[in-house]
Amino acid sequence: QVQLVESGGRWVQAGGSLRLSCAASGRTFNRYTIGWFRQAPGKEREFVAAINWSGDNTWYADSVKGRFAISRDNAKNTVYLQMNSLNPEETGIYYCAGGNFIGYAQSRLPSDYGYWGQGTQVTVSS
Repeated sequence: QVQLVESGGRWVQAGGSLRLSCAASGRTFNRYTIGWFRQAPGKEREFVAAINWSGDNTWYADSVKGRFAISRDNAKNTVYLQMNSLNPEETGIYYCAGGNFIGYAQSRLPSDYGYWGQGTQVTVSS
């Protein structure tokens, strides 16, 4: 089991950058794929990016490719999401989530991730 806590969300102007962190507790953190999702008011939760347990496999939503980068430091039990060139439509609560996948399996579905943090608010102002 793993517990997740997000941080780093804040207000930023359009075109700006933020780095979110997802800190995990639990000795089995390095066994989990970690994903980032976001949810805007009145909208469904959507996939942003994910990274496998070893950090050598990453995948992204098409809308963030080339602007966002996910990475992890298993020694620090932390996953990061670097977000560049943010736009107002990306305002929302950002969640990190843990899933136990086999091999290089990838998923963009929230239902495939069993552990969730409480979220961190990102507000992008135009």
